Amino acid sequence: MNNINNNTIAAISTPIGVGGISVIRISGGGAVRTADSVFRSASGKQLSELKGYTALFGKIYDNETPLDEAVVTVFKAPHSYTGEDVVEISCHGGMYITNQVLRAVLKNGAKLAQPGEFTQRAFLNGKIDLTEAEAVMDIISAKGKAAARSALNIKEGRLRQEIDEIKDLLVNEAAHLSAWADYPEEDIPEVSNDVLLENISSAHKRILALINSYNSGRAVKQGIDTLIIGKPNVGKSTLMNFLTGVQKSIVTDIPGTTRDIIEETVVIGNAVLILSDTAGLRDTDNPVEKIGVELVKKRINSCGLALVVFDASRPLDEDDFSMLELIKDTPSIAVINKTDLECVIDTDMIRSKTDACVFISASNGDGIDELTSAVENITGAAGFDENSAVISNERQYQCVLNAEKPLEQAAADISAGITLDAVTVLIEEAIQNLLELTGERAGDTIVHSVFSKFCVGK
Repeated sequence: MNNINNNTIAAISTPIGVGGISVIRISGGGAVRTADSVFRSASGKQLSELKGYTALFGKIYDNETPLDEAVVTVFKAPHSYTGEDVVEISCHGGMYITNQVLRAVLKNGAKLAQPGEFTQRAFLNGKIDLTEAEAVMDIISAKGKAAARSALNIKEGRLRQEIDEIKDLLVNEAAHLSAWADYPEEDIPEVSNDVLLENISSAHKRILALINSYNSGRAVKQGIDTLIIGKPNVGKSTLMNFLTGVQKSIVTDIPGTTRDIIEETVVIGNAVLILSDTAGLRDTDNPVEKIGVELVKKRINSCGLALVVFDASRPLDEDDFSMLELIKDTPSIAVINKTDLECVIDTDMIRSKTDACVFISASNGDGIDELTSAVENITGAAGFDENSAVISNERQYQCVLNAEKPLEQAAADISAGITLDAVTVLIEEAIQNLLELTGERAGDTIVHSVFSKFCVGK
């Protein structure tokens, strides 16, 4: 797949701010020419004289005005990130100088790159597939070691390899079916229903494994929307502050202190939680507190995990029973807090209404290891294999889901003795969805949607 639009593009590829260096990336057929227009090397050499993967030191100019010293590196097509000629200008960090250098580049033949346009060109020029492109942003946004390593494995083709193997298995079966049906006069081996069913079932099993990887991949890479809920003064805010490592929530002995939802992203073991401290759940006449309570109740229905905090030293009451009823359809971990006090709470009742139960003291950190294990188990992060093929976004999930359904039907049809023409159609439908996953059949709308989420300069 080639990029037919060979305009030269440029953007700042490092964060804007004070730093040691800033990098301005230029890509396209005119990248070297544009860079030569603004750069004068100390040796007198032109960038156009260089081989790929070489660099020169010199100064950047805006017409005759020197802007900064710089090291300029040249990468020649097709051996570059985008597959085009690429030049990277490394100048001193700082908002003013960086923007001045970029403006000089734009005045000399380049246009400002759109979000994700460099990686999009890499995709269009066949350097990477769509899953590898999405892994680029996963690497950039990784919040933990497991997420970073997994994203790097996907960037290096681990998911593509798995999809290619499944696809090749299905393509071979579809080709055999088509040839056997279309050319009966040729000496083509008859299709064996047993062998066909075995191969379809094998492909189906591998696709199911990818589907099952979605939750663990999402927990490790994107994060799970997690609510800390409970009655007032059970230790929700103390737990929030302990897990985040900073005082995000106000901790007092006064019930109803937390009125709004306070959010922070934290890493617990391998799991990333988008953690929200919430208003205490209780009946109240305070209008402001009441709004906060109603907001929590709405969020419970849509969150991915609830950490339900109880005070070990207080028996269950009607507010607790109401709260347990609210979370009955939500993945939940009961967090029995204040274990340094005498435990009088009915833990058997709590265990029967939640997915896991742990005992902690949020004030001193006792039991946090047990909470970490419970979070990893509930979210699927405990079994996460960073070296495996993992899907971690909704687009990929829908593609494999759409490939799984026709394979399930194909296996059922073979077992029921349905005509193999119908089976062929189902196999081809599954193949098309796998091609959409890697981008081999992705339309412009899908491609634009993927790269629009990227940062500028990548």
